[in-house]
Amino acid sequence: MPITTALSTEIKRVSILDEHGQFDEKLGKDLIPDEDLVGLYGDMVLCRKLDEVAFKLQRSGRMGTYPQNMGQEANSLGAAYVLNQDDWLVTCYRENCGLFHRGLPPEKILLHWMGDERGNDIDPSICVTPIAVPIGTQMLHATGLAWASKYRGEDRIACTFFGDGATSEGDFHEAMNFAANLDIPVVFYCQNNFWAISVPGRIQCSAPTVAQRAIAYGMDTIQCDGNDLFAVVHCMKEAAAHAREHGRPYFIEGVTYRLGDHTTADDARRYRDEDEVELWRQRDPIIRVRDFMKTRGLWDDSEEAALAEKVEAMTSEIVKRAEGIEEPDDSDFFTSMFAEMPADLQLQMQTRRTSSIGQDPSQIASPETADR
Repeated sequence: MPITTALSTEIKRVSILDEHGQFDEKLGKDLIPDEDLVGLYGDMVLCRKLDEVAFKLQRSGRMGTYPQNMGQEANSLGAAYVLNQDDWLVTCYRENCGLFHRGLPPEKILLHWMGDERGNDIDPSICVTPIAVPIGTQMLHATGLAWASKYRGEDRIACTFFGDGATSEGDFHEAMNFAANLDIPVVFYCQNNFWAISVPGRIQCSAPTVAQRAIAYGMDTIQCDGNDLFAVVHCMKEAAAHAREHGRPYFIEGVTYRLGDHTTADDARRYRDEDEVELWRQRDPIIRVRDFMKTRGLWDDSEEAALAEKVEAMTSEIVKRAEGIEEPDDSDFFTSMFAEMPADLQLQMQTRRTSSIGQDPSQIASPETADR
């Protein structure tokens, strides 16, 4: 028998607005209306400013370890912009911009990293999940959410974010395999920032792209310039339409870069070349959009100054709300666990202020009078 080709494929890469200001009019035409673009730019500026504020809060001992989003804002923002409001957005910890655009109050992010569980008390109508810190676990959650929507006959999809380091985790492969084999409408979005903490991408995997990993699961895949908001929106529209219309998963690799340290507990200067960082500073997604708007007459220096003043005031108020939140009640340990509290848990809550949980609950003062 002759030798034949079992599979021949390619990975497409999308770039619409590059770091030199070159804009593909054909791909970019009517992709983001001017008014929307101005609003999205404001979202990115707010996210960047809150990053700076959170860094200072951590350094002053007012917050725990914090992972900055600086340089990666366009990825989650572009995805959130495309998704329907009832689609699920399932994130890890560098998707603040998308979460803000979706409607999550920014102080929730600060509360989360301050160690206050109320940061994860999210309005269900926003359709976002709490920030996932364990690497890759959220991919399984997104797959399950999308599967549940499909089972119920709902016109909803899920989009989950993760980094290139997560592709080395078992959860990544389990979620990908499950979604592909069971035809689940979920978009897997990998933010490839080239560093899994201090491990460079070239050591993680020898494949030239992350996107090609999806081919092994029979999944459609594409690579985009993750620092190009237009490219992200273009690819996300294609992915969301595919998931919604065909009920199949789709994989996006957003090529991006984290300009800051992995977290405030890290010092990237110990393992990264400053020339590499400087190269990616020239590809900053915020600068790219701002310069584009200026060339199109959509933005000027006075508007930039007004936005900076507005964002400064907004971040101050966000910090005040986060730090000024009332002290939590210890009943929260019990009431946030189940939709309907089991009897044994009710007993524990009733007896939580006594030295003996075996005491007859009827003899215990109510929570309102227990401290009197």
